[in-house]
Amino acid sequence: MVAPDNHAPAGDTAALQADWERRVLRGLLAEWESAWWLLPEPLRRCIRKPLFTLEELPGRLGCWNPGKREISLNRQIVNTHRWDDVKEVLLHEMAHQVAHEGLKASVESDHGDRFRQACRLLGANPAASGTYPTLHARLHRGEVLSDQDRIMVKIHKLMALAESNNPNEAHAAMCKAYELISRYHLDQIERGAVQEYTSIFLGKPRLRHFREAYHLAHLLQNYYFVQGMWIRAWVMEKCRMGRVLEISGSRTHVQIAQYVHDTICRYVNAAWVDYGGGDRLNRYRKTDFAVGVIEGFATTLALACAPDAGTDSTRLPIRLADPALTCYMGQRYPHVRTISRRGPQPDAQVLADGRESGRKLVIAKGITRKEGFTNQLLE
Repeated sequence: MVAPDNHAPAGDTAALQADWERRVLRGLLAEWESAWWLLPEPLRRCIRKPLFTLEELPGRLGCWNPGKREISLNRQIVNTHRWDDVKEVLLHEMAHQVAHEGLKASVESDHGDRFRQACRLLGANPAASGTYPTLHARLHRGEVLSDQDRIMVKIHKLMALAESNNPNEAHAAMCKAYELISRYHLDQIERGAVQEYTSIFLGKPRLRHFREAYHLAHLLQNYYFVQGMWIRAWVMEKCRMGRVLEISGSRTHVQIAQYVHDTICRYVNAAWVDYGGGDRLNRYRKTDFAVGVIEGFATTLALACAPDAGTDSTRLPIRLADPALTCYMGQRYPHVRTISRRGPQPDAQVLADGRESGRKLVIAKGITRKEGFTNQLLE
Protein backbone atom coordinates (compact mmCIF):
# COMPACT_ATOMS: atom_id res chain seq x y z
CA MET A 1 0.00 0.00 0.00
CA VAL A 2 1.27 3.49 -0.84
CA ALA A 3 0.40 7.01 0.25
CA PRO A 4 -2.67 8.70 -1.29
CA ASP A 5 -2.47 9.95 -4.87
CA ASN A 6 -1.85 13.71 -4.90
CA HIS A 7 -3.47 13.96 -8.37
CA ALA A 8 -6.89 12.86 -7.12
CA PRO A 9 -9.62 15.49 -6.59
CA ALA A 10 -9.02 17.61 -3.49
CA GLY A 11 -11.95 16.18 -1.53
CA ASP A 12 -10.99 12.61 -2.35
CA THR A 13 -7.35 13.29 -1.52
CA ALA A 14 -8.23 14.67 1.90
CA ALA A 15 -10.42 11.65 2.69
CA LEU A 16 -7.79 9.21 1.48
CA GLN A 17 -5.06 10.98 3.45
CA ALA A 18 -7.18 10.91 6.60
CA ASP A 19 -7.88 7.18 6.18
CA TRP A 20 -4.21 6.55 5.43
CA GLU A 21 -3.07 8.37 8.56
CA ARG A 22 -5.58 6.51 10.73
CA ARG A 23 -4.15 3.23 9.47
CA VAL A 24 -0.60 4.44 10.11
CA LEU A 25 -1.43 5.58 13.64
CA ARG A 26 -3.11 2.27 14.43
CA GLY A 27 -0.01 0.56 13.06
CA LEU A 28 2.28 2.63 15.29
CA LEU A 29 0.23 1.65 18.32
CA ALA A 30 0.30 -2.03 17.37
CA GLU A 31 4.08 -1.94 16.84
CA TRP A 32 4.51 -0.09 20.16
CA GLU A 33 2.50 -2.76 21.97
CA SER A 34 4.52 -5.54 20.33
CA ALA A 35 7.79 -3.91 21.43
CA TRP A 36 6.39 -3.23 24.92
CA TRP A 37 6.29 -6.97 25.58
CA LEU A 38 10.08 -7.13 25.12
CA LEU A 39 10.55 -5.12 28.31
CA PRO A 40 11.02 -6.80 31.70
CA GLU A 41 7.75 -6.99 33.64
CA PRO A 42 8.73 -4.42 36.33
CA LEU A 43 9.57 -1.95 33.58
CA ARG A 44 6.37 -2.67 31.64
CA ARG A 45 4.34 -1.61 34.69
CA CYS A 46 5.95 1.83 34.51
CA ILE A 47 5.28 2.42 30.82
CA ARG A 48 1.83 3.48 29.60
CA LYS A 49 0.64 3.85 26.03
CA PRO A 50 1.50 7.28 24.65
CA LEU A 51 -0.36 9.38 22.11
CA PHE A 52 0.79 9.12 18.50
CA THR A 53 0.82 11.92 15.95
CA LEU A 54 2.12 12.59 12.44
CA GLU A 55 3.58 16.05 12.02
CA GLU A 56 5.77 18.19 9.80
CA LEU A 57 9.16 17.90 11.51
CA PRO A 58 11.81 19.58 9.33
CA GLY A 59 15.20 18.03 9.96
CA ARG A 60 13.84 15.41 12.36
CA LEU A 61 12.60 11.86 11.90
CA GLY A 62 10.52 11.85 15.07
CA CYS A 63 10.37 13.02 18.66
CA TRP A 64 9.15 12.05 22.15
CA ASN A 65 7.39 14.80 24.10
CA PRO A 66 7.33 13.82 27.81
CA GLY A 67 5.03 16.73 28.75
CA LYS A 68 2.31 15.61 26.35
CA ARG A 69 3.30 11.92 26.58
CA GLU A 70 3.34 11.91 22.80
CA ILE A 71 5.43 10.20 20.13
CA SER A 72 5.44 12.15 16.87
CA LEU A 73 6.80 10.90 13.54
CA ASN A 74 7.70 12.97 10.52
CA ARG A 75 4.76 12.77 8.11
CA GLN A 76 7.09 12.77 5.10
CA ILE A 77 8.98 9.71 6.38
CA VAL A 78 5.72 7.84 6.85
CA ASN A 79 4.42 8.80 3.39
CA THR A 80 7.57 8.06 1.40
CA HIS A 81 9.44 5.22 3.12
CA ARG A 82 9.00 1.55 3.85
CA TRP A 83 7.50 0.25 7.06
CA ASP A 84 10.81 -1.04 8.47
CA ASP A 85 12.19 2.52 8.10
CA VAL A 86 9.17 3.81 10.03
CA LYS A 87 9.47 1.12 12.70
CA GLU A 88 13.14 1.95 13.29
CA VAL A 89 12.25 5.58 14.04
CA LEU A 90 9.31 4.53 16.25
CA LEU A 91 11.51 2.25 18.38
CA HIS A 92 14.07 5.03 18.79
CA GLU A 93 11.41 7.40 20.13
CA MET A 94 9.93 4.63 22.28
CA ALA A 95 13.40 4.16 23.81
CA HIS A 96 13.29 7.83 24.84
CA GLN A 97 9.93 7.16 26.50
CA VAL A 98 11.24 4.06 28.31
CA ALA A 99 14.35 5.92 29.46
CA HIS A 100 12.26 8.82 30.75
CA GLU A 101 9.28 7.04 32.31
CA GLY A 102 10.76 3.67 33.22
CA LEU A 103 14.45 4.27 33.87
CA LYS A 104 14.00 7.81 35.29
CA ALA A 105 16.56 9.41 32.96
CA SER A 106 15.21 12.96 33.24
CA VAL A 107 18.48 14.25 34.73
CA GLU A 108 20.81 12.94 32.03
CA SER A 109 21.31 13.85 28.36
CA ASP A 110 18.81 12.72 25.74
CA HIS A 111 21.14 9.97 24.52
CA GLY A 112 22.76 9.01 27.81
CA ASP A 113 23.41 5.63 29.42
CA ARG A 114 19.78 4.91 30.34
CA PHE A 115 18.61 5.75 26.83
CA ARG A 116 21.16 3.32 25.41
CA GLN A 117 19.97 0.72 27.93
CA ALA A 118 16.40 1.21 26.69
CA CYS A 119 17.62 0.81 23.09
CA ARG A 120 19.21 -2.53 23.98
CA LEU A 121 15.99 -3.75 25.61
CA LEU A 122 13.88 -2.76 22.58
CA GLY A 123 16.35 -3.62 19.82
CA ALA A 124 16.26 0.06 18.82
CA ASN A 125 18.87 2.01 16.89
CA PRO A 126 20.20 4.77 19.19
CA ALA A 127 21.20 6.89 16.17
CA ALA A 128 17.85 6.90 14.32
CA SER A 129 16.93 10.54 14.88
CA GLY A 130 17.63 14.05 13.62
CA THR A 131 19.09 14.06 10.11
CA TYR A 132 20.28 10.44 10.39
CA PRO A 133 19.57 8.59 7.10
CA THR A 134 16.74 6.08 7.23
CA LEU A 135 17.44 2.35 7.19
CA HIS A 136 17.12 1.84 3.43
CA ALA A 137 18.81 5.13 2.61
CA ARG A 138 21.86 3.88 4.54
CA LEU A 139 21.70 0.49 2.88
CA HIS A 140 21.58 1.90 -0.66
CA ARG A 141 23.81 4.96 -0.48
CA GLY A 142 26.49 3.37 -2.66
CA GLU A 143 29.20 2.74 -0.08
CA VAL A 144 29.33 -1.02 -0.38
CA LEU A 145 31.96 -1.32 -3.14
CA SER A 146 35.36 0.16 -2.45
CA ASP A 147 38.15 0.53 -4.99
CA GLN A 148 40.49 -1.01 -2.42
CA ASP A 149 38.28 -4.06 -1.96
CA ARG A 150 39.52 -6.18 -4.88
CA ILE A 151 37.41 -9.23 -4.03
CA MET A 152 34.11 -7.33 -4.07
CA VAL A 153 35.08 -5.60 -7.33
CA LYS A 154 35.63 -9.04 -8.88
CA ILE A 155 32.23 -10.21 -7.62
CA HIS A 156 30.59 -7.17 -9.23
CA LYS A 157 32.28 -7.87 -12.56
CA LEU A 158 31.31 -11.54 -12.48
CA MET A 159 27.69 -10.73 -11.74
CA ALA A 160 27.71 -8.36 -14.69
CA LEU A 161 29.16 -11.17 -16.83
CA ALA A 162 26.35 -13.42 -15.59
CA GLU A 163 23.99 -11.39 -17.78
CA SER A 164 25.67 -12.89 -20.84
CA ASN A 165 23.41 -14.30 -23.57
CA ASN A 166 25.57 -17.43 -23.53
CA PRO A 167 23.85 -19.70 -20.94
CA ASN A 168 27.02 -21.64 -20.10
CA GLU A 169 29.10 -18.49 -19.68
CA ALA A 170 26.38 -16.85 -17.57
CA HIS A 171 26.00 -19.92 -15.35
CA ALA A 172 29.76 -20.26 -14.82
CA ALA A 173 30.08 -16.56 -13.98
CA MET A 174 27.27 -16.75 -11.40
CA CYS A 175 28.87 -19.77 -9.70
CA LYS A 176 32.25 -18.06 -9.65
CA ALA A 177 30.66 -14.93 -8.13
CA TYR A 178 29.05 -17.08 -5.45
CA GLU A 179 32.40 -18.70 -4.73
CA LEU A 180 34.03 -15.30 -4.22
CA ILE A 181 31.14 -14.14 -1.99
CA SER A 182 31.76 -17.23 0.16
CA ARG A 183 35.50 -16.68 0.34
CA TYR A 184 35.00 -13.01 1.17
CA HIS A 185 32.66 -13.96 4.02
CA LEU A 186 35.10 -16.50 5.44
CA ASP A 187 38.03 -14.16 5.13
CA GLN A 188 36.15 -11.53 7.16
CA ILE A 189 35.46 -14.04 9.94
CA GLU A 190 38.98 -15.52 10.00
CA ARG A 191 40.55 -12.05 10.16
CA GLY A 192 38.19 -11.05 12.95
CA ALA A 193 37.09 -8.03 10.92
CA VAL A 194 34.71 -5.73 12.78
CA GLN A 195 31.33 -5.96 11.03
CA GLU A 196 28.39 -3.59 11.25
CA TYR A 197 25.18 -5.58 11.06
CA THR A 198 21.81 -4.38 9.85
CA SER A 199 18.30 -5.85 9.65
CA ILE A 200 15.69 -5.20 6.94
CA PHE A 201 12.32 -6.55 5.85
CA LEU A 202 12.09 -8.70 2.73
CA GLY A 203 8.72 -8.56 1.01
CA LYS A 204 5.61 -7.09 2.60
CA PRO A 205 4.07 -7.82 5.99
CA ARG A 206 1.12 -10.17 5.43
CA LEU A 207 -1.44 -12.05 7.49
CA ARG A 208 -0.52 -15.19 5.62
CA HIS A 209 2.55 -16.26 3.65
CA PHE A 210 2.54 -19.05 1.09
CA ARG A 211 4.91 -21.98 1.47
CA GLU A 212 7.43 -20.71 -1.08
CA ALA A 213 8.22 -17.71 1.15
CA TYR A 214 9.59 -20.05 3.83
CA HIS A 215 11.60 -22.05 1.30
CA LEU A 216 13.11 -18.84 -0.05
CA ALA A 217 13.98 -17.69 3.48
CA HIS A 218 15.85 -20.97 4.08
CA LEU A 219 17.73 -20.62 0.78
CA LEU A 220 18.95 -17.13 1.70
CA GLN A 221 20.02 -18.28 5.14
CA ASN A 222 21.73 -21.42 3.85
CA TYR A 223 23.68 -19.83 0.99
CA TYR A 224 23.89 -16.05 1.34
CA PHE A 225 25.36 -15.50 4.83
CA VAL A 226 22.39 -13.81 6.44
CA GLN A 227 20.12 -14.98 9.23
CA GLY A 228 16.36 -14.65 9.01
CA MET A 229 13.54 -14.30 11.49
CA TRP A 230 9.78 -14.11 10.95
CA ILE A 231 8.60 -11.20 13.10
CA ARG A 232 5.33 -9.43 13.81
CA ALA A 233 4.68 -6.32 11.70
CA TRP A 234 1.73 -4.10 10.79
CA VAL A 235 -0.23 -5.02 7.64
CA MET A 236 -1.49 -1.67 6.39
CA GLU A 237 -4.13 -3.04 4.02
CA LYS A 238 -5.76 -5.21 6.72
CA CYS A 239 -5.19 -2.93 9.73
CA ARG A 240 -3.89 -5.90 11.67
CA MET A 241 -0.57 -7.28 12.83
CA GLY A 242 0.85 -9.96 10.57
CA ARG A 243 4.34 -11.29 9.92
CA VAL A 244 7.26 -10.45 7.68
CA LEU A 245 10.69 -11.94 7.03
CA GLU A 246 13.47 -9.83 8.54
CA ILE A 247 17.03 -10.72 7.52
CA SER A 248 20.18 -9.66 9.36
CA GLY A 249 23.82 -9.57 8.34
CA SER A 250 26.58 -7.28 7.13
CA ARG A 251 25.44 -4.55 4.77
CA THR A 252 27.10 -6.28 1.80
CA HIS A 253 25.43 -9.63 2.46
CA VAL A 254 22.04 -8.06 3.23
CA GLN A 255 22.13 -6.21 -0.09
CA ILE A 256 23.03 -9.37 -2.00
CA ALA A 257 20.33 -11.39 -0.22
CA GLN A 258 17.72 -8.69 -0.88
CA TYR A 259 18.59 -8.65 -4.56
CA VAL A 260 18.48 -12.46 -4.79
CA HIS A 261 15.11 -12.52 -2.98
CA ASP A 262 13.55 -9.96 -5.32
CA THR A 263 15.05 -11.56 -8.45
CA ILE A 264 13.73 -15.02 -7.55
CA CYS A 265 10.26 -13.60 -6.83
CA ARG A 266 10.19 -11.86 -10.23
CA TYR A 267 11.53 -14.98 -11.95
CA VAL A 268 8.86 -17.17 -10.37
CA ASN A 269 6.07 -14.87 -11.57
CA ALA A 270 7.46 -14.70 -15.12
CA ALA A 271 8.16 -18.43 -15.32
CA TRP A 272 4.65 -19.22 -14.02
CA VAL A 273 3.13 -17.12 -16.81
CA ASP A 274 5.31 -18.90 -19.40
CA TYR A 275 4.23 -22.21 -17.88
CA GLY A 276 0.63 -21.21 -18.47
CA GLY A 277 -0.29 -22.00 -14.90
CA GLY A 278 -2.47 -18.97 -14.33
CA ASP A 279 -4.92 -20.09 -17.01
CA ARG A 280 -5.35 -23.68 -15.91
CA LEU A 281 -4.06 -24.16 -12.35
CA ASN A 282 -4.94 -22.61 -8.99
CA ARG A 283 -2.80 -20.61 -6.54
CA TYR A 284 -1.72 -23.71 -4.62
CA ARG A 285 -0.16 -25.18 -7.77
CA LYS A 286 1.75 -21.91 -8.22
CA THR A 287 3.16 -22.54 -4.74
CA ASP A 288 4.28 -26.02 -5.86
CA PHE A 289 5.90 -24.52 -8.95
CA ALA A 290 7.60 -21.77 -6.93
CA VAL A 291 8.96 -24.24 -4.38
CA GLY A 292 10.32 -26.26 -7.30
CA VAL A 293 12.05 -23.18 -8.75
CA ILE A 294 13.69 -22.46 -5.39
CA GLU A 295 14.77 -26.08 -4.96
CA GLY A 296 16.13 -26.16 -8.50
CA PHE A 297 18.16 -23.00 -7.92
CA ALA A 298 19.40 -24.40 -4.59
CA THR A 299 20.68 -27.42 -6.52
CA THR A 300 22.82 -25.08 -8.61
CA LEU A 301 24.31 -23.52 -5.49
CA ALA A 302 24.81 -26.92 -3.85
CA LEU A 303 26.78 -28.11 -6.89
CA ALA A 304 29.07 -25.11 -6.46
CA CYS A 305 29.84 -26.46 -2.98
CA ALA A 306 30.21 -30.10 -4.07
CA PRO A 307 33.60 -31.89 -4.09
CA ASP A 308 35.58 -31.60 -7.30
CA ALA A 309 35.54 -34.72 -9.43
CA GLY A 310 38.30 -37.13 -8.39
CA THR A 311 39.35 -35.10 -5.34
CA ASP A 312 38.33 -34.80 -1.71
CA SER A 313 38.25 -30.99 -1.81
CA THR A 314 35.34 -28.70 -2.55
CA ARG A 315 35.38 -25.69 -4.82
CA LEU A 316 34.23 -23.61 -1.87
CA PRO A 317 35.84 -23.45 1.55
CA ILE A 318 34.01 -25.02 4.47
CA ARG A 319 31.50 -22.53 5.83
CA LEU A 320 32.13 -21.04 9.26
CA ALA A 321 29.53 -19.66 11.61
CA ASP A 322 29.73 -15.94 12.25
CA PRO A 323 29.84 -15.64 16.07
CA ALA A 324 29.37 -11.86 15.98
CA LEU A 325 26.20 -12.20 13.88
CA THR A 326 24.92 -14.93 16.20
CA CYS A 327 25.48 -12.59 19.15
CA TYR A 328 23.70 -9.77 17.28
CA MET A 329 20.72 -12.04 16.62
CA GLY A 330 20.58 -13.11 20.27
CA GLN A 331 20.44 -9.48 21.39
CA ARG A 332 17.91 -8.46 18.75
CA TYR A 333 15.59 -11.45 19.32
CA PRO A 334 15.93 -12.49 22.98
CA HIS A 335 12.66 -14.47 22.89
CA VAL A 336 12.29 -16.92 20.00
CA ARG A 337 9.95 -19.84 19.42
CA THR A 338 9.79 -22.35 16.59
CA ILE A 339 6.54 -23.21 14.81
CA SER A 340 6.27 -26.10 12.38
CA ARG A 341 3.32 -26.75 10.09
CA ARG A 342 2.83 -29.40 7.47
CA GLY A 343 1.57 -28.11 4.14
CA PRO A 344 -0.77 -29.84 1.69
CA GLN A 345 0.49 -32.59 -0.59
CA PRO A 346 2.16 -30.96 -3.63
CA ASP A 347 1.50 -31.82 -7.26
CA ALA A 348 4.56 -33.90 -8.15
CA GLN A 349 4.59 -32.92 -11.84
CA VAL A 350 4.24 -29.18 -11.22
CA LEU A 351 6.95 -29.38 -8.55
CA ALA A 352 9.29 -31.20 -10.95
CA ASP A 353 8.62 -28.66 -13.71
CA GLY A 354 9.41 -25.88 -11.28
CA ARG A 355 12.72 -27.54 -10.35
CA GLU A 356 13.68 -27.76 -14.01
CA SER A 357 12.90 -24.07 -14.46
CA GLY A 358 14.87 -23.18 -11.32
CA ARG A 359 18.01 -24.86 -12.65
CA LYS A 360 18.03 -22.31 -15.47
CA LEU A 361 17.85 -19.30 -13.15
CA VAL A 362 20.91 -17.02 -13.18
CA ILE A 363 21.36 -14.24 -10.61
CA ALA A 364 23.31 -11.28 -11.98
CA LYS A 365 24.49 -7.91 -10.61
CA GLY A 366 23.46 -8.51 -7.04
CA ILE A 367 25.74 -5.93 -5.46
CA THR A 368 25.51 -2.36 -6.70
CA ARG A 369 22.75 -2.12 -9.27
CA LYS A 370 20.97 1.04 -8.17
CA GLU A 371 17.74 0.23 -9.96
CA GLY A 372 17.44 -2.81 -7.71
CA PHE A 373 15.88 -0.48 -5.12
CA THR A 374 13.38 1.82 -6.76
CA ASN A 375 10.39 1.64 -4.43
CA GLN A 376 10.78 3.82 -1.37
CA LEU A 377 7.06 4.03 -0.80
CA LEU A 378 5.58 2.58 2.34
CA GLU A 379 4.48 -0.95 1.62
